[in-house]
Amino acid sequence: MQSGGRFALRRITARATASAMAGGVALAVVTGLAAAPTVHASPSFAGSLRWAPCDDPEKPGAECASLLVPVDWAHPNGPKLNLAVARRKATGPGAVVGSMVFGPGGPGDSGVQMVVGNVSRFSPEVRRRFDIVSFDPRGVGASNPVSCSAALLAERPSPVLRSQEDFDATVAYNQRLRADCRARTGPVFDHLDTAQTVRDLDALRTALGERKLTFHGSSYGTLLGAQYAETYPRRGRAMVLESVIDHSVPTTREFLHAEAATAEDSFQEFVKWCEGATDCALHDRDVRAVWRGLLARAERGELEDPTKPGSSLSSSDLVNKIAFRKFYQADYRGLATAIAGMDASRPLPASPTSTAPLPAAAPVFCSDWHLPVRDYRDYAAVVTMMNAAAPDLPHLLPLHMTAACLGAPTANPQHRLHVHGAPPILVSNALHDPATGYPWAVSVARQLGRSGTLLTYEGHGHGSVTSGPCMEDAVDSYLTDLAVPPRGTRCPAEPL
Repeated sequence: MQSGGRFALRRITARATASAMAGGVALAVVTGLAAAPTVHASPSFAGSLRWAPCDDPEKPGAECASLLVPVDWAHPNGPKLNLAVARRKATGPGAVVGSMVFGPGGPGDSGVQMVVGNVSRFSPEVRRRFDIVSFDPRGVGASNPVSCSAALLAERPSPVLRSQEDFDATVAYNQRLRADCRARTGPVFDHLDTAQTVRDLDALRTALGERKLTFHGSSYGTLLGAQYAETYPRRGRAMVLESVIDHSVPTTREFLHAEAATAEDSFQEFVKWCEGATDCALHDRDVRAVWRGLLARAERGELEDPTKPGSSLSSSDLVNKIAFRKFYQADYRGLATAIAGMDASRPLPASPTSTAPLPAAAPVFCSDWHLPVRDYRDYAAVVTMMNAAAPDLPHLLPLHMTAACLGAPTANPQHRLHVHGAPPILVSNALHDPATGYPWAVSVARQLGRSGTLLTYEGHGHGSVTSGPCMEDAVDSYLTDLAVPPRGTRCPAEPL
């Protein structure tokens, strides 16, 4: 059994770009083929982690290790890969409950980076009572990352399809890219779905010496948690699902409509806030008119990227990188200031531009979601529907992700949860989440049946468990003492 080893955080950072659902899976760019994982004996996980300090002198205290798991859990004696794992031990004082495993979002976020560099996203009580553990999911970061040709990635077509010819070209490109990435990444490329990661998570539980799993999944990590509860209902101790993915949404149209509607809700909330906040940089102005003016300038290539002086900002990046990053943080004040600054900036000389190219191929997302689009006519109808649902936010990332998955096989397609015998599971969501809408949380809590308890944050943003003392106390009590909040508990919004 091979295990252990130190992970240089600089290397991890270079090979993984954390992205939440707004960013897709990052791909390592290589010039040569990656060697396939070597074959080892059948795995035995108990006591297999060998901890050593992570190599980041600026953020000391975290420990790193690796966990050897099968590439394909259907063939446990076949090729293996090493999962990168990190932990920060409980700060105390007082009794340590055990390890709490964090399921990172994205897909594509690095759990190792979270533990090493951003452990403050957990409450002081959780940090005091638990060893906080996370990992880079397979295909991400230092866990056999997906690697593809830089030259081929540079050829990515725009997701703005205007004809059947564009549609066919995108399908053909996706096929070429998948073949290239598969050859460079090795056999794990075909086994990146969340059902495989569920088995990885249970192996990590065993390696940590935990009889029952304590888990906190955020955003895409909630899919991992929900499917773990479905697969191993009696191996859980406590589970928080924060900003919830509903994997039961059956069709492409329903998925994209839900994503468009929840995004538009956040924009409307932003406009409403600005109308009532005298310190909004756009107060007493027509916010929508200013915003649409920026979108038009971006479409013409005339809008300067505030982070790259002299470079133009695409309308897709204006929506998905500027607006959504502020929506995620519920930073409406910061968004208004950014919009006002761009509106006052001098236009760049008009130049041909398009929306951002397809996101870096998202093999985890594509392997979990069957979102077929038959042809260009079907695609155009979906775009029309999304523009009607989110008239202020064209070129939303979920549409780009759908285009990136055209023609891809799906190993773990959508289905309703079937959870029987699991302990109480806490489902947490903001009413105004820009990416995982509140209706998804309601749906998942219902699918969990008697195990599901919905905790509602009446505010904004993507992520809610530390949004004020009401939310923090409810979640902390559940994780530490298994005290489930009463059904129907709602926590007031914190000031924006």
